[in-house]
Amino acid sequence: MGIFAKRTKTKTRRRTRDVDQVKADLTSPRHLQQYKETKAAEDLPGLGRHYCVECAKWFETETSLVGHRKGKPHKRRLKQLREGPYTHEEAAAAVGYRIDNGPEKTKCQEVEMSEIGA
Repeated sequence: MGIFAKRTKTKTRRRTRDVDQVKADLTSPRHLQQYKETKAAEDLPGLGRHYCVECAKWFETETSLVGHRKGKPHKRRLKQLREGPYTHEEAAAAVGYRIDNGPEKTKCQEVEMSEIGA
């Protein structure tokens, strides 16, 4: 038989770099250079000459790269990069883990509570 829906279980072909990795590429040229050195130039489209840093994609020609930069997917990626990657606190809050110390008490409420207790 085989694996049911094998194509959906092994979808790694079109996997691109995550937003935090691209952000590191933009801030540190050394980080980008290390990533580019892991790829063999003869295996890349256009021998690795035409690269969109924001989308982490290689292109065959300069004209296809320019056309890509004018398109919607590139502009969406730029918007994601402007927003920045999620933090651990945001991820925990999305799941439902929060620090809840109850409602904040004002000074007059604290004074009233201390008078009642005294």
